[in-house]
Amino acid sequence: MIKIALIQQQATTDKAANLAQGLKSAREAAASGAQIIAFAELAFDRFYPQVPASLDKLDLAEPVPGPTTEAFCGLAAELGVVVVLNVFERNETKGHLPFDSSPVIDTDGSILGITRMVHITEYEYFHEQGYYQPGDQGAPVFDTAFGRIGVAICYDRHYPEYMRALAVQGAEIVFIPQAGSVGEWPEGLYEAEMRVTAFQNGYFTALCNRVGSEENLVFAGESFVCNPAGEVLARAGQGTDEILYCDLDLEQVAQSNGRQLFLRDRRPLLYKDWI
Repeated sequence: MIKIALIQQQATTDKAANLAQGLKSAREAAASGAQIIAFAELAFDRFYPQVPASLDKLDLAEPVPGPTTEAFCGLAAELGVVVVLNVFERNETKGHLPFDSSPVIDTDGSILGITRMVHITEYEYFHEQGYYQPGDQGAPVFDTAFGRIGVAICYDRHYPEYMRALAVQGAEIVFIPQAGSVGEWPEGLYEAEMRVTAFQNGYFTALCNRVGSEENLVFAGESFVCNPAGEVLARAGQGTDEILYCDLDLEQVAQSNGRQLFLRDRRPLLYKDWI
């Protein structure tokens, strides 16, 4: 049994204060027994894509390793926890646009790797195509001290082929850093989506959402965790700053319908050219 913590916190216009609050909350989570600690999409920044991209906004991206990862690498090593972040990443060798990225940090403080959001959307108040280039890391799964972790960053969760790729590589927990606003989708839909993908793929899903009012959007919060049977185990409140804890029995992954039946009976050669 392992304990995870999803830190649902509002981001102010003061990034240094946001980062300090995130570190404080991570310490609180670790003191309460959390072994894996995850944050929402762009947890320490305002949600920049609410407005079309401009040079002053793009200049706010940071490198990995960089200030945010260095702070959490030190904390992870000190406390012996795994940390799943999400940052606005600048990589000078990868083109003119930054990435929406989730570094995964192990208990020794090392960065195991980075997941970069693959599918980039564009619609009102989500002008992401002007901010991010598509991720170039595929759908990696990381062997951490507390299990095999995959990450599906926000919009990527809508793509069954991406979510299945994480299962095929043996993910036991998939973390979803999200920026979901109030009223963005029909009531209960994004929760249903994560319940279904957990059931179909035989892993836990842990969605950590943004919270709070910003320039054009009100982010909902309501972070939640599903088990491999598609059941919701824990749910945070709407509009609240809080830490959501959940105990996960990873033995449920191997015994799930997803692993015992659905992955076993796949016929990838039949439909490999369809998608």
